[in-house]
Amino acid sequence: MNLAEVLQGHRVVVCVGSGGVGKTTTAAALALRAAVDGRRVLCLTIDPARRLATSLGLDEMTTEERVVPMALFEAQGLKPKGELSAMMLDTKRTFDELVERYASSPEARDRILNNEIYRYVSSSLAGTQEYMAMEKLHAVRQNDRWDLIVLDTPPTTNALDFLDAPERLVAMIDSPAMRWFVQAFQGAGKMSFNLLGKGAAFLLKGISQFTGGEFLANIAEFVTGLNELFGGFRERAATISESLRKPDVAFVVVTSPAPMAVREAIFFARRLESAGLADSGFVVNGMRPLLHEPSVPRSELLAELTELLPPGADVEAALTRLENALDDERLLAVGDRIESDRLRSQVGEDRLVVEVPAFDQDVHDLRALTEVADYLVGKRQMEAIS
Repeated sequence: MNLAEVLQGHRVVVCVGSGGVGKTTTAAALALRAAVDGRRVLCLTIDPARRLATSLGLDEMTTEERVVPMALFEAQGLKPKGELSAMMLDTKRTFDELVERYASSPEARDRILNNEIYRYVSSSLAGTQEYMAMEKLHAVRQNDRWDLIVLDTPPTTNALDFLDAPERLVAMIDSPAMRWFVQAFQGAGKMSFNLLGKGAAFLLKGISQFTGGEFLANIAEFVTGLNELFGGFRERAATISESLRKPDVAFVVVTSPAPMAVREAIFFARRLESAGLADSGFVVNGMRPLLHEPSVPRSELLAELTELLPPGADVEAALTRLENALDDERLLAVGDRIESDRLRSQVGEDRLVVEVPAFDQDVHDLRALTEVADYLVGKRQMEAIS
């Protein structure tokens, strides 16, 4: 299987990996290729970087879906058979929409939205962004308009944050300590320690001396509201996690040839497998091309360089510097290949590994994004350069 078949055979493609490896560009390029080939595609990104909007020909990424105009494709000589839209995740807005959709009444909705703890959790708590990415993906999957959804997962130094977000958020909200708060609060709509055991009541009374009873009441109100909202937050998170295991979901692990990035990609692939989320392939971005050594005698190089340099220049020294620079570039390119081969040997020789070269310039328009896509789907392959 190649990545073209992955795009054609799945409804959701999730690009995963550590930060700084070209994950956002890979997601956009895959989405573009699928749109050119005739599918209606939504590229859902978590990265607010302007470079993605520029690459797609948009002035900015917004939290509303934006269709890439056909005129922008035509200006680059492209004639897509499908449609490409892009959207950026707004963590708090996604959480707010869940509250508004599932609240039992306007009063219950306002009680949660105006809660101080909710305001913090919905925008700043670690793991919320990753979890809301899954919520947003779950929501857009219900829309039949999209043949394919390509998700660019949150930029993070720890690739496992994406997988662990539902469990970590549940652990915070649905912990024994939180249930204490709820039990104390539900006595009469305010903090009441009478319903708790002596140990728990003593502990919460001690905490309230430092934080104030209002703070504990806000926590209890927040947790109670969410559990009423979702019918049990743990079950809600489990549903989101399970949706990632459906056969129409594919995972593409993105890395660079940097040794640390390759180690993280190998570790992440194993973590995916252990979680029952098998990957569909690997992308190694930024591979340096292996330049050929000169095929002519050094004397000919000196003669040609003499014609190019100004009179009196030290041609011998100039050629030596060029030779050293070539050796350095070849050494770096060989190192990239060693790391790419190490990835293959660790994940299995039968696994799909796609190499994308390092480009001289940043990917800044649809034409450059198309060039990346050509490497991703196998229309172009890396080769040695003379």
